[in-house]
Amino acid sequence: MSNIIEIIKASVYYDDVCALKNINLQVKNKEFLAVLGPNGGGKSTLLKVILGLEKLNQGEIKILGQSPKKTRNSIGYVPQFSKFDRKFPVSVIDVVLMGKLGEKIKPFYKYNKENEEKIFEIMNKLNIYHLKNRQIGQLSGGQLQKVLIARALVMQPQILLLDEPTASLDAKTKTQIYQILKKLNKEMTIIIVTHDIGVISAYVNSIACVNKELYYHGKAELSNEVVKKIYGCPVDLITHGTIPHRVLKTHVEGLYD
Repeated sequence: MSNIIEIIKASVYYDDVCALKNINLQVKNKEFLAVLGPNGGGKSTLLKVILGLEKLNQGEIKILGQSPKKTRNSIGYVPQFSKFDRKFPVSVIDVVLMGKLGEKIKPFYKYNKENEEKIFEIMNKLNIYHLKNRQIGQLSGGQLQKVLIARALVMQPQILLLDEPTASLDAKTKTQIYQILKKLNKEMTIIIVTHDIGVISAYVNSIACVNKELYYHGKAELSNEVVKKIYGCPVDLITHGTIPHRVLKTHVEGLYD
């Protein structure tokens, strides 16, 4: 299995503030990678580097053997989503079709039957086709997240990046999202930034622990020592066995604020 992403000695600075330092990371084709770490640790910056939206101060990055700028149409991106104007007059299908804008479609372009069939296929796969004419502000958090995933998939990417896609969702909806991603992983490489430490052993096959530097990249098995090194203190872990259970550790208040 070949590497689809190669990051070599990459560093990113915002003026004198270090966001990422000397990152070396290789991601294989159809890998499902979870990027873990504290707030402000550089996780979102890492995704932007892969997208070509953030320039490196040092180092090198190759996506599919090329620079990120040349491979943008091969990458689907679901950004971190928090607030929006729920009264904005846009429908679900309009939002999904926005994913086609990366193809530099001209104004007043009419989607052909093949375009529509592919888009409707994606919406059916995510169980949102029946919502296609609904105003975006009328959706639940989970429905909205599926719409944003659909928007990222219409370009038929080889790589899918997601930044905290399950933030603020209930446990049942989180499970639905991760199950969808697990199925999509059969077709593409997936990288997800998340604080959901408990899901890593159930869905992903590798993890990268980032706090400015890359402290660990390997199998989805977190030891208390690694977690403490990344977060600066022990945190709660969830073990997936016959009965999932929580291993409680004392941790610093405000860690995830």
